[in-house]
Formats: sequence, structure tokens, C-alpha cells
Amino acid sequence: MKRTQNSSSPKAEGPKKKAKVIEAVSESFQEITVGKTTPADGEWTKVEKKKKKEKKTKLKMETTQPRFMYSNSDIARRHHAIGIEEIRDLALHIIADSPPPNWLRVDNAALIPKVVTLLIPGLTSDVLSLPPLPTSATANPNLPISIPLPPRDVPGNAQTGIPFIASTFSHACPTRAPGDQTRMHSILSTFFSCPITNAEKQRRMQQQQQQNGRERDQDPSQYVLSVEQMIENEYPVPSYMSSVFEKTPGWVETPEQPEESLLTPSEGKPKPKVYGIDCEMCLTEDGKELTRVCVVDFHTGKVVYDTLVKPAKPILDYLTRWSGITAAALSTATTTFSEAQAHILKLLTPTPPPPNPFSTSQQTPLAPPTPILLGHSLESDLKALKICHPFCIDTALLYHHPRGRPLKPGLAWLTKKWCNREIQTRGEGGHDPEEDARACLELLQKKLVEGPGFGEFKTDYESIFERIGRAPKRSGGGPGSIRTAVVDRGNPGLMHGNKATKSVGCEDDEEAVNQIVDLLPSHDFVFGRLMGLANLKGWTTPKQSPDAPLPPPTPPPTQEELEAVLAQLNTQLKTIYSALPSSTALIIFTGHSDPRTMVALNGRKNAFETAIRSGKPIDKLEKEEQWRAGDVRALEEAVELTKRGLLFLGIKA
Repeated sequence: MKRTQNSSSPKAEGPKKKAKVIEAVSESFQEITVGKTTPADGEWTKVEKKKKKEKKTKLKMETTQPRFMYSNSDIARRHHAIGIEEIRDLALHIIADSPPPNWLRVDNAALIPKVVTLLIPGLTSDVLSLPPLPTSATANPNLPISIPLPPRDVPGNAQTGIPFIASTFSHACPTRAPGDQTRMHSILSTFFSCPITNAEKQRRMQQQQQQNGRERDQDPSQYVLSVEQMIENEYPVPSYMSSVFEKTPGWVETPEQPEESLLTPSEGKPKPKVYGIDCEMCLTEDGKELTRVCVVDFHTGKVVYDTLVKPAKPILDYLTRWSGITAAALSTATTTFSEAQAHILKLLTPTPPPPNPFSTSQQTPLAPPTPILLGHSLESDLKALKICHPFCIDTALLYHHPRGRPLKPGLAWLTKKWCNREIQTRGEGGHDPEEDARACLELLQKKLVEGPGFGEFKTDYESIFERIGRAPKRSGGGPGSIRTAVVDRGNPGLMHGNKATKSVGCEDDEEAVNQIVDLLPSHDFVFGRLMGLANLKGWTTPKQSPDAPLPPPTPPPTQEELEAVLAQLNTQLKTIYSALPSSTALIIFTGHSDPRTMVALNGRKNAFETAIRSGKPIDKLEKEEQWRAGDVRALEEAVELTKRGLLFLGIKA
């Protein structure tokens, strides 16, 4: 529908009786109108009185067009704003025939051919000249907010803010990000994972029961990572498995295991050894380098190799807080990196036993199977050793993080949760690689005893792309016919976009917009994230170690810088909108508000807890290092403010 500015002419008003009907409907549903209303001459289109026949024709067309209408009555009964998971469910309802939402009415959803979803952090109420959320006890802060129409485009007067939003969407709906009282949870993780259906849950339960019946032999090899899993988690993959990993000088790989003859009897075949491994590193002029490696046999529990490694370059930081390595300990090291690497490679390269001189058999003894390596985030240890190995078990993937993928649980947390014992309790003394390796062995043993489902959280959740992949296309295509795409900074193919049909990484918003426009003709669902505005505001910071000092606050952008980025974002949104086919659903959400206060307070809280765990008395801490009840309340308030966001819904005419 066209968004229009009502004429002041009394002739534009309809009959009194009809107006009452319209008023009654609007109390329950708030229609979302989309469409630019500024004609070429810069004047607003006026609503003129139409003939009865033209009105009927127009009404008939409107009833056969897809449209959104907020259900104000349902939203008003809530105690919270629309959640990120509900935005996700709306997209799934349109594209994958999931159940309809109760807070929104979607008319003629079957006529919507595509869904484009944009996440744009930094797009706040002040940018759009929206009124602040009501604080009165009698006003509901969760109801959709009417967006003021943009001022007339007068030549010579540059428009500020985002005119595209104001002229395209009629309402902004408040949203709330996931999280608890002290932190906000991942927006992307919440949007890209969804509960599985009851039918799918039943199918998985039957599949698991069948696996449990077959896997009671407690064979560790059932948990070896597939090639796809190794690539997805950035493992150095041997060249005979895949060509995705390019070995630089200094890298080696475990020789390929020979194929077994079909005549080899299955009974009595030796099972592969399993070695738990953990490496520690220090920071040198060439980056992080190996300084200790420990290998423990899974079946015997014996340490088969444990040595300190002397780096080739001078050490800049021993990283004792994590590595446990000190200058005094490393001063006795004589093993070089090449020697340690060669020793590990020899362990992983089984050789056939020598022939029995008293045997009359002419058959050459077979080499035992290639051992399996076990570790926590094992790809880091393999990179430290510069070894590519084909058979790996990773406890960071074997067990689930409480908040689901792509997050990975910590080893200390897993050991405490599932083995009921604590590790890594030496504080500033750092980690013990033998202790960590043994923890991995214990976690694997627990998994073998309890079964594949042990230690898994959110087993009732899956990627939205898996759900979409099972849905048939409305045009008649079967499961797998709906094509999906993710466009984001970095490499989304390793994270939230790993199950999409197409995943594209970008350097900046301009590249992201171009990719979105290119993918639109061939894909039914496209997700993109534009980060330019959030970056300018200083909302994003690189990930740092837990005890690293907080970076200094980013100075606020100048008015000129802000206006330039807003103008660029406005142009980018117009570019995407103009490329949308007719009847495409456009979903734009901001995710959250300014997170800097929340991050700073959480940094203070973590520093205080670290100091207390290390045994430092509270009275020895400076005033700004202490954490008091007032800080707890301030953090909770900052978290609630950070969780606030906005949602814009529309369908291109």
C-alpha cells in the first residue's frame, strides 16, 4: 500500500457509519503501510474521493495482496517486547510455512515470494526522530510506534537521519534481545537457531535409539570428526582428505592409512589407539609458539610424551596465566620444535610389526590403524604442532554449550559439570597440559558410557536453514528447493551461515549491499548485516582475553561523520529496496541499543571476581576496583537498556 498524507479536504472523509467500522478494526490491528509517497514534483499525493466502482476495485486488489498488520491487543497483553526469536519465527512462517505469529497478522503469506532480512545495529530512535518509550504506568512501551513522515524534500535542504525508513515504513515496533540480568546473549545465535518440530523430534529420537543399540560397544571412533566438521571448525586438514588447507613450509601431515583388503577378516582387527593431547604456547617475535606438549594414552592412562619445547625466537610473554610456563621452567628446555613435531608424528604414524622369522606365512603383517587424537578445541593444538591429522575427536564439539551452537563450552566448565571435579584451579599459575589432556579422556569415557545424547544442551534446536531445507517450496519444489543466503562481515560460513545454500563474507557494507543485490534473483531468503553505523558509534570492539584491560572508550563521532554515514546507509537501503521483486517481505531489525555501558560494567565485575579468586583482600582493592550493590543495580539497568531494539516490517508493492 502507498503511504499517503491525508488531505485536509472534508470531502476525503467517508460516511460516519463506515468510519466506526474502520475505527473498531484499528483498535485490534494496526496496519503496516509501505511505499514511497513523494512524486516527481516533490508534493505529497492527496487522497481524493473515488467513485464507488473504483473503490470496490481497489478494495478487491488490497484483499488479494500480502500485507502485515500488528495485533495491538495481543502485544498489549504482553509483559515484554517482541523477541528476536519471534522475528525469526515470522521469517520462517513466510518462507517455510511455520505456524503464524500471534502478535502479527500476515494476510496472503503464500503470495510472498522472497524474504529479505537486514540486521542494522546503531539505528536508534533518535536517528528516526521517534519519541522516547513511554514511562507512564498507564502506557504500554511495547506497542508499535508511528514513524513521523519525513519533511518535504526541498531543493537545497539536505535531509538528515534515514529518510528511507520514514518514507517506507509506517511503524517501528520495540524489540527485546535475549539475555539474563547481567548480560545480553547473542542476537545472531538466537535468530539462526530454532526449536525443531514435534515430527522432527520424534524422528531424531528414533534415530538416536537405533544408534544407541549399535554403539554400545563403546568404540571411540564413532565420535571422530567428519571432513565437513573439520573444515567448518578450521582444522588443518590433510591434503589426501581435502585441498582446502594449504600447508606452508614447516607443516607435516600424518600419512594416509592404507585401505584394507576385502579379504581381511573383521574379527580380531586391532582398534586404533586414542591419544589425549594438550599444548601450551608462549608469545614470541613470530607470534604464539609451542612451549610444552603432553600426550596421554586413553586406554592405559599413561603419559607417553611430555616435554618442554624451546622456541626458536626470543619470548616476549610467557602467558603464564594460561600456559603455566615460566622463565625458570623453560630455562631447562632442550627439545626443539622440530624434534617435538617429529616425535608426535611418529606416534601418529603406525608401522607394521616385524615379520615373525618362525612363521611359514608369506603374508606381510598389516600396520595397525592410524591413532585418533583427542583434545579440546584440538585444531589449536594441531596448529601449534603444525601437523595435519585425519582422525580427531574434539570435546568442545562432543559436548554442547548451554546456549547452543556456534558457542563452544570451556574445558574447566565441562569437567565441573559432567565429571564433578575442578581443573585449572592454579589461578595465576596457569594450566597443566597433563591435567587438561586427562580431562578430555574422562569426558570421552563419560560419553561412551552414557551414550551419544549425554552432555548435549538444546538438542531440540536446529539451524533455521535446516528447518527451511525440509520445507517444500510453494511453487511446487520439494524439500531442499528453497535457496538461502547469508551476507555478513568476516566468514559467516564458519558460524551462523554454515547451513545456508550460499554464505558470503564481506569487508564493508558497500560490498555487503552489492552481494545482497546479486543474490536476490536466485535466492528465496537472504540475510544481511550492515555494521557501518554501529562501528562509527563505537559499539563494536575486537574480542579480547578475559583479564585484558578494557580498551579506552571510542570518542563520539562528529555531526559531519554521523550525517555522512547516515546518508550512505540511506542510499544503501534504497539500493536494496529497488532491487526487491514485487511482494517481497522486507524485515529490518536493530537487535539492540548501545552496549558500551553494559560492557564496561561487566569488565569491572569480571576484574573484581578475578582479583577475589586470586586471593586479594577486598580492603586492598582501590575504590574503582571494587564491586558493590549499587554497581549490581547499575549493571542490571544497563543490560535492560542494551536489550532494546526496533523492528520495521513491510512488503514491497
